[in-house]
Amino acid sequence: MSRTDSAHGPALRSLRLPLLTGLVVAILTTLVAGSASSAQAATRHHLRPATRVAHAMGIAVRPRGKPYRYGAAGPRAFDCSGLTSYAFHHAGFRRMPRTASAQAHFARHIRRSRMHRGDLIFFTSGGGVYHVGLFAGFKHGRRLVLHAPYPGQRVHTEPLWTNRWFPGTLRR
Repeated sequence: MSRTDSAHGPALRSLRLPLLTGLVVAILTTLVAGSASSAQAATRHHLRPATRVAHAMGIAVRPRGKPYRYGAAGPRAFDCSGLTSYAFHHAGFRRMPRTASAQAHFARHIRRSRMHRGDLIFFTSGGGVYHVGLFAGFKHGRRLVLHAPYPGQRVHTEPLWTNRWFPGTLRR
């Protein structure tokens, strides 16, 4: 240690600390402000699939009341698979297909007794999938589905109206 360092040590240290603190604050502020959405998106990819499914459900409930429009995938209007693909894409499931039928092939099929909030419900007729929604829990012992049903309706939650469906999940 030189004589200059020891003589000016406390003075230099007292200048360095506020300078360093200011620099750190400036860098963190820039990072947070400039890339908050990028950081959130990157974080979503590192979350467990079950956590991302719960996040997708949180995203899917926000457009309640938005109108149904065939082929629409948000954010102002949705069709059934547009709602599910919108929610899951924003929750970090980038490979989620767009159509209900493709989503049914993409999701892992599970037993009804194994369903969790945010899992997918695929409605069938004549051997094919014609509609998809998200499992929203139970009310009075009946399963609820959050979905964009058909023209003239809005995104909403309602009890299941048929027994012709099967569940799927992205919670691996």
